[in-house]
Amino acid sequence: KKIIDEDAKKLEHPINIMEVCGGHTHTIMKYGIPQLLPENINFIHGPGCPVCIMPKERIDHAYILSMQEDVILVTLGDMIKVPGSKGSLQDARAKGADVRFVYSPLDTIKIANENKEKKVIFFAIGFETTTPMTAALINHVVNSDIKNILFHINHITVPQAMRGLVSSGDSKIDAFIGPAHVSVISGAKIYEEFPRDFDIPVVVSGFEPLDVMESLLMITKQATQKRAQLEVQYTRSVSYEGNTQAQKLINKFFTKRDKFKWRGLGYIDDSALELKDEYKSINAEIVYKDILNTKECNDHKLCICGSIMKGLSKPYECTVFGTACKPSSPLGSCMVSSEGACSAYYKYGNLLKN
Repeated sequence: KKIIDEDAKKLEHPINIMEVCGGHTHTIMKYGIPQLLPENINFIHGPGCPVCIMPKERIDHAYILSMQEDVILVTLGDMIKVPGSKGSLQDARAKGADVRFVYSPLDTIKIANENKEKKVIFFAIGFETTTPMTAALINHVVNSDIKNILFHINHITVPQAMRGLVSSGDSKIDAFIGPAHVSVISGAKIYEEFPRDFDIPVVVSGFEPLDVMESLLMITKQATQKRAQLEVQYTRSVSYEGNTQAQKLINKFFTKRDKFKWRGLGYIDDSALELKDEYKSINAEIVYKDILNTKECNDHKLCICGSIMKGLSKPYECTVFGTACKPSSPLGSCMVSSEGACSAYYKYGNLLKN
């Protein structure tokens, strides 16, 4: 902290540091890191929560699929309360839908084996971190010729969202704290464009409070020395190339979507994955295309999740934060997810306006 304070005195202007990952947001708030920093170093929160950015249209897909008589919808736990225009998956369960939540995508195999008369649809979400697990499940389904598992793919990619924020001109981002788990899979190489093309430093950080503090020190040193480089603080787990075997498995089954809508951010080019054409027989979006023609949806008019995930607002600036909107009755996705910024502020009661 003392070294950061000394470096901060040398800064020519205040700097905004965006932590992209929701896991970092929770570390930052849990340990009160903003209160330890000088006033000219400011955290802004990014779109690094895959549940938070899932648009209502995709939630509606999950809801519609879950309500089919012959379907068991399987997904990861944080999705249960995310509101779509028709309701959440929790609401679907209350109406009799068979919605199941798993810790590992591979648990879907057991469910399918025990319910061979049903179609089991895995609603896949997550950044590069969880994509290999979905790819491993697909690999098993294809190799074992399992006929009753389908996939609704909602995997998204971090660099494209970061690029969209920087290119928009709305968000004032002076440096990024890069996601740790994403980088374990994809490698630090995916962030090269930011120092090269935008003159914005990226430091890939671990999740412990000392990891974050060391990353802040690395960023402030770059700022005072007028450098913009890609650096890895989380060297114990992150390499430049990443997990090449996981990348090969991902590339075997997935291709880039032209566009994907991020809740609060709008459409971002090449920012999500979909199944390749040769696997269309297990693609739920194709198999059920006739019932998945959902309309464009707007978020709740009082919700400012989009502004928070662009780094333009803090959760305490929302007029319904902690009152009408709280974890037990969320109006927006940032309060629903365990990685959401609003959830972090609510959980740790850290409402100081840093």
